[in-house]
Amino acid sequence: MGRENRPAEEALNLLRSRLCNPNFIVKPLSDSPDSNYSKLKFLVSSSITEACNNSLLLLGPRGSGKIAVLELVLSDLLLEYPDTLSVIKLNGLLHSDDNCAFKEIARQLCMENQLLFSKMASFDDNSQFMITMLRECGLAHKTIIFVLDEFDLFAQGKQRLLYSLLDAMQSVTSQAVVIGVSCRLDADQLLEKRVRSRFSHRKLLFLPPSMEDLQRLLEHVLSLPVESSLPHDYTVEFNGKLKNILADERFKEIINTYLNSDSTVNRLLRFLFRAVSYMDLESGFLSLENFRTALSNIQRQPKQECIKDCSILELYILVSMKRLEVKEQNSYNFNSMMKEYKTIHDSFKTSDYYAKNVCVRAFEHLLKRELICFTDYRGYNQSIEFRAVKLLVSSVELHQGLKSYRSCPSVLLKLMEH
Repeated sequence: MGRENRPAEEALNLLRSRLCNPNFIVKPLSDSPDSNYSKLKFLVSSSITEACNNSLLLLGPRGSGKIAVLELVLSDLLLEYPDTLSVIKLNGLLHSDDNCAFKEIARQLCMENQLLFSKMASFDDNSQFMITMLRECGLAHKTIIFVLDEFDLFAQGKQRLLYSLLDAMQSVTSQAVVIGVSCRLDADQLLEKRVRSRFSHRKLLFLPPSMEDLQRLLEHVLSLPVESSLPHDYTVEFNGKLKNILADERFKEIINTYLNSDSTVNRLLRFLFRAVSYMDLESGFLSLENFRTALSNIQRQPKQECIKDCSILELYILVSMKRLEVKEQNSYNFNSMMKEYKTIHDSFKTSDYYAKNVCVRAFEHLLKRELICFTDYRGYNQSIEFRAVKLLVSSVELHQGLKSYRSCPSVLLKLMEH
């Protein structure tokens, strides 16, 4: 690679490293006092400074930034209160068994306080050790933060861990914060009455970012810093071209299309990483085509790929079956499809009309490609012409497949659009 491409390589590496750094991503969404970062930090820091117990839940879909925000808050608090804070982390996927959970708590507490951990300690020993450590740390004005990831899994079974933990926090001498993290919005409703009565019911809801937040996040992640080792002129030109892309309606349409199914921050970052990786090192700038290519590769539909390899006759069969479904004909077979195919031919006077035996072979080929299938397999002794079939391709997939087909008859596109 030539010397003139080094700024482009450096910019590409910088953008990739940013997209893999949760702390860098969360920062612009944490400036507001109404952000979950500010609220969580206030709740935990007030528990530390006021020497009180607290419990709360972080709720939201996977990839919405719950753990990223929590990790950022904990890292900031560990810098502010290095000698008065301990963090114990459990995961419901690994520690939902009460015995395993108490053993892991004992192990982490021993590591934090430089004590000898006994693998042979019983359930009661580990439980009593946790209660004793809570009391001793409280007397030493040291706060223990318990992070319970996949909190809903701890709420299964007898919930002895949750009860012991929250019950010990009722003591005046203890000083602890329990933070549950879950993708289930009804996680608190899974708690038993005895546990629920000891829980503070504070909840922070993590929602997908608004359009304003999304715009700020894109600028924050993709803009190059002016004061860096990169050439000043290159940085200014890069940021100018990026600003034009972000303001382009076509770019907004690409982002909206991608986020239609899942608008979490994590999903957006995966898309941006792929788009950035397509950046042309020769020009050294991002382009709209990078994002368009990333979208087409991520949203690749195997059914659409199959449609591209179909013959013209097979396309007619698929469109005929789709028209039967539009007419609310829920049950149909090869003969019903042939009648619809003949109707299309008679209406538009097309030259694409084939004999019945040729249509049967095309029909069998579609069955092998699994673009269509039989509705049930009880009538396997029947002739293929009389067995009920159904389409395995959605209207959107079929329409997109027809549009990407090089020599698709205009008649079929017209039929799909009406």
